[in-house]
Amino acid sequence: MSSKTFTLPHALYQYLLANSLRDSDLLRELRDVTLSDPMARMQISPEQGQFMALLVQLMGARRCLEVGVFTGYSSLSVAQALPADGRIVACDISEEWTAIARRFWQKAGVAHKIELRLAPALETLDKLIADNQAGTFDFAFIDADKENYANYYERCLMLVRSGGLIAVDNTLWSGRVADPENRESDTQHIREFNTRLHRDKRISLSLLPVGDGLTLALKI
Repeated sequence: MSSKTFTLPHALYQYLLANSLRDSDLLRELRDVTLSDPMARMQISPEQGQFMALLVQLMGARRCLEVGVFTGYSSLSVAQALPADGRIVACDISEEWTAIARRFWQKAGVAHKIELRLAPALETLDKLIADNQAGTFDFAFIDADKENYANYYERCLMLVRSGGLIAVDNTLWSGRVADPENRESDTQHIREFNTRLHRDKRISLSLLPVGDGLTLALKI
């Protein structure tokens, strides 16, 4: 996992931030707060947050899904880019991390746009499907336990509309997916997931070297 685009050398990465990142005091504060957490590497990079915000603006997205909230950086980035009537259903199981998220959503004035559901994400996604919400979402972001990536993806593919976009984090896994000697469980799950999407004719696909690898799957 990486909280920066790991493929870039330091000097070039700093240049990218200096010439692209349109940051806010609140986003910087959230990154600083998260940095004190032992799992801070789980936070997406600032350039990835800005990129996803641009994507939802380009799409005119109004209904979004998030699988894996952590301290709320990705949901905050996306929520700020949504129109006034935009909404995110955010799935997580951690009271501790999402308490930080809630605090920053409130400070940013976007808490009303985010519906946090504290439960196993598969349960939440299955309930949305059972509630006849398939095909009603514009955008989904998956950034949670790697062994369930394929399961989250299949549910999100049902829930997004035709022309909707699914973004999936960590799909280059700091380069470990390209190391045939690496047989760690998460690495193998991501490899299998990447192969699965490459063969999936239901989507248009691009895997980008942004952050820790960001896969974009457009539902045909």
